[in-house]
Order: sequence, then C-alpha cells, then structure tokens
Amino acid sequence: MTATSENILVELNVSAPAFKLIDIFDRTIDLKNYKGKKVFIGFFRHAGCPFCNLRVHNLMKIRDRLLANNMEMIFFFESKKEVMLQSIFHKEVSPVPLIADPEKKWYSIYGIENSPMKSAMSHLTSFIQTAISAKMKKLPIHMMAGKESISTMPAEFLLDENLIIRKIHYAKNLNDRMAMDTILDFAGNGTKS
Repeated sequence: MTATSENILVELNVSAPAFKLIDIFDRTIDLKNYKGKKVFIGFFRHAGCPFCNLRVHNLMKIRDRLLANNMEMIFFFESKKEVMLQSIFHKEVSPVPLIADPEKKWYSIYGIENSPMKSAMSHLTSFIQTAISAKMKKLPIHMMAGKESISTMPAEFLLDENLIIRKIHYAKNLNDRMAMDTILDFAGNGTKS
C-alpha cells in the first residue's frame, strides 16, 4: 500500500524513513536506536482532536502488552510543542515519545494524506458521538491552533526489528485505524495479520 496523495510514497517492506528528532519532553528520539525492537508509529491530527485522543487513550491501554513483546510506540502530532504541553492528557502519555511536527515535514515524508472531503464526511457522520466519548473519558477537545489542519488524515505504521515497514494503515475516515488485534498480533508474532 502506498500513500494516495501528492506526498512522498511510503511502501511496505522497505526501511522506514529514519528520523532523529526532539520530542515535546526534550528527549532525543532517534529511530535507529529502536533497531532490535518492533515499533508502532502513529501520525495524529491536532492535540485537541477527539478522534485522535481516543485512539491514543486506547493505545495506552495496550502499551504494557506491547512492551512485554519488545514493541515501542512513537506518536507524531501536527500541534506545536507548547500546545501539547498545555494538555495534562498528553503529559501523561510521556513514556511514549510525542513529536510535534507543526510544519508537517514528517507527515509529508511518511505520505500522510490531506483530504478535506474525508475529514468533512467524518465530522458530519461521527464527530458528535466521538466528542461525547472523548469527553466522558476526560480527554481534551479543543479547536485547532496555528497551522493545524482540519483535513489531515491519520496514519499508522508497524515496523519490524530491522525498522522495515511491514504494515501501513492510511485512514479512510477519522475513526478508521489499524485494528488493535493486528497491532497485538504483530507485537507477538512479528508479521502475522
């Protein structure tokens, strides 16, 4: 599977684009240092997006199971560091690297799609239910700030121990994410679907 936008294409069974970045907690996150571990990389929208914050909340529930299987997670957000650090929820995610990419450089490199149509349809069909679910879990919901985009579509990648991309999921709508069972199976078995 490849990206379906004008961005650089990312394909299965190739080395993941390497990065060495500083996360919002001032830690150096060098993808090369993850060699020997499996890695989940998630590209999310802005820090106040209920769709993304619900996903992060659910991923954090399985974190211990992933760690037990030598698998780490790295999350990218299009929000500025300062915006993310204002959120108690995002501070509590701190064991997982949170990388602010407001210029969306790495979104482009990983082929993250911008689709006003898909985003609008998601907002029309599921925003209220999603916002209510997020609010009930005390997750942040707020308007966009700065250069954040309403049209960013999430994406998720699974890398093997050699940092080869083995699974890609480009969201078709804002609630469309890789199945948790797929992530857990990959953590436990490496490449099982």
